[in-house]
Amino acid sequence: MEPLTDKQIRSSFVNCTKGEAARLKLPLDFAELPWDDLDFLGWVDPGAPLRAHLVVPREEGPLGVTLRVPATSRTSAVKSSMCQVCLTAHASSGVTLLVAPLAGSRGREGNTVGIYVCADLACSLYVRGRRQPKLRHRRHEESLSLDEQVARLTGNLDAFLDRVTAG
Repeated sequence: MEPLTDKQIRSSFVNCTKGEAARLKLPLDFAELPWDDLDFLGWVDPGAPLRAHLVVPREEGPLGVTLRVPATSRTSAVKSSMCQVCLTAHASSGVTLLVAPLAGSRGREGNTVGIYVCADLACSLYVRGRRQPKLRHRRHEESLSLDEQVARLTGNLDAFLDRVTAG
């Protein structure tokens, strides 16, 4: 992923107001992000821990969406979960449901769409083996090449973003 500026990030959001985009806090480690290893920029807002943000490069320019993080975690009865973006298995606390208001009038009416994703939004790093899930979970070995895994990740994320921006 090509590095993005603060202005590019804030102007990319499609499902929040310009004021909300201006107030969001960038990742604490923004200056040290491993851009070459990222397929998208994802973070939990350090100033609002129940908000997360995704910025995804697209042909027409970066596309940003804001998401809600659940206030409570899932029950401990769930032993493990799998991210719907990168297909990494985690202990139950390693995957969270993020909910995005739809873009436009439907979002202002309260309509949302959700996805189960790595709680730290580091899908790109898991796929590349730069980060490992906590505890006993490890990414399953796959017969797909890294390029094919990245294509699947971006395809899964694009499908979610298409649902956010549809209509």
